[in-house]
Amino acid sequence: MSSSGRIPRRGVLSLVLALGLAGCQVLDSAGNGDAFRPSANPVIVDTVTRNDRMAAIAREQHPRILATYGGEYSDQKLERMVARVVGTLTLDPDNPNQTYQITILNSPNINAFALPGGYLYVTRGLLALANDSAELAAVLAHEMAHVTANHGIQRQQKEAEEVLASQVVNDVLGSDPAARVALVRGKLRLAQFSRNQELEADAIGIRSIARAGYDPFAAARFLQSMAAYSASRSVTGAVDENLDFLASHPTAPQRIELALRHARLYAPPGTGNRDRNQFLDGLDGMLFGDTPDEGFVRGRTFLHPKLGVAFAVPEGFVIDNTAAAVTAAGPGDVAIRFDGVSIDQRVSLADYVRSGWVAGLDPNTIRQQTINGNEAVSARARADGWQFDVTVIRAAGQVYRLLTAAPAASTALDTIATDVGASFRTLSAAERETLRPLRIRVVTVQAGQTVATLAAQMQGVDRKMDMFRLINAMNAGATVSAGARVKIITDR
Repeated sequence: MSSSGRIPRRGVLSLVLALGLAGCQVLDSAGNGDAFRPSANPVIVDTVTRNDRMAAIAREQHPRILATYGGEYSDQKLERMVARVVGTLTLDPDNPNQTYQITILNSPNINAFALPGGYLYVTRGLLALANDSAELAAVLAHEMAHVTANHGIQRQQKEAEEVLASQVVNDVLGSDPAARVALVRGKLRLAQFSRNQELEADAIGIRSIARAGYDPFAAARFLQSMAAYSASRSVTGAVDENLDFLASHPTAPQRIELALRHARLYAPPGTGNRDRNQFLDGLDGMLFGDTPDEGFVRGRTFLHPKLGVAFAVPEGFVIDNTAAAVTAAGPGDVAIRFDGVSIDQRVSLADYVRSGWVAGLDPNTIRQQTINGNEAVSARARADGWQFDVTVIRAAGQVYRLLTAAPAASTALDTIATDVGASFRTLSAAERETLRPLRIRVVTVQAGQTVATLAAQMQGVDRKMDMFRLINAMNAGATVSAGARVKIITDR
């Protein structure tokens, strides 16, 4: 959750839409103009064509992309590594005039995409999942193929497509409430390509990485990693999929098989450059997961060092932290949302609850209480077959909202809402100091170390063995060898 003290970017949970919360925005543009401009020193392989009308549209949307995905991630070592891969791919004799600007997005979501005019984007979340330069090249070459094949902009429909390209991005990232709801429900995607276009981009991308000297089988390997990530996400319950690569890049087994077939046209398995060491050198130390501005999830507890607050969810719930809010899903279709709002200190919490933002409010249920020394008010509401507990808490001049939703017939609301509300507390100065963000660290396997002992070194993640295997692309039976380099996640 953003530390700005207002409802920030990205999606909203359906339970909150049912409550009719006001003020939710996909983009947080107020008072932050500098943060949303393109970098004065971006990682550029070559200058994007300035007189291209499609490039002009992309330049216009670039700040909005940055706003939606947390801005640019600045790390010169990492930027040089990514730029080197893009630079290698641009030496394509079929497209000597195509130029690209690459931006690393400061988002834990796993995504990569391109805008017309040669604007390429990759999230640090995707970089964390890749395991060598060839895999990164495969992802970027796929996105570059959409540009060079004019999938987004067909030449013969350029005038109409210019309008459409701008409209698609504006619909997805704009301020229209209907577009926001559609985005949350996954009905709009930033890059909607047909299956044939995806397969064509795969084929072009694999040919491109093979020509560049990379291992052509890297595309299939990364598609397999994406499939493993997808399976993991279905277990963990992550819900911010509208910003996710899988929203528009399905990883069907048939697609993996086709990628393998294309790769065999260029080289036998085991040939081609993977460039793993240079990739890992660039990746070492990269931020993983949430930023301090959005707080940290540690197991079933959410802690925000900048806001100085924390709360916990019951056993069986999985927390998902986005810039818009912290949400949690649990058994019996019970859901929880936590966010913050700025309210005049002279307005009582009871009056705030009555002010109209809670649809279906029962005024008779409003009651004042104290939660761990903090002033609080709770109330109940019913709407569209759901029942809600609404708890607002004033702490250190900020007001926080804990919203718990359960089906109308559920008997679990009372216990869960009470437990979650009672867990809210302010953090001590010492606690705030000790909270550090997670990072990817590259370590060399020592003699006697195993997958289990390496996974045990990981911090701040659940299911450590599964996560270790996921980020290192290791199947269930794989082992590690002394001298190999692997990734771990730690706050050190």
